[in-house]
Amino acid sequence: MATNVKLSEALVESAKRYGRIEHRSVPKQIEYWSQIGKVAAENPDLPFSVIREILIADQEDPVGEYPFG
Repeated sequence: MATNVKLSEALVESAKRYGRIEHRSVPKQIEYWSQIGKVAAENPDLPFSVIREILIADQEDPVGEYPFG
């Protein structure tokens, strides 16, 4: 479900710049930043590099499951 929100022009302009570099739309760039913030808030001891790797891994397709038994 999409929700309209008001954002500062500065945030939107910053998201445009970073989004262009990362090949993301403005909404996707802001979603990415919010995911980073959520993971950082839930795991304050993790460095940014680890948080970034977690987000990258979450977007990768599963390789397969190990058979048990």
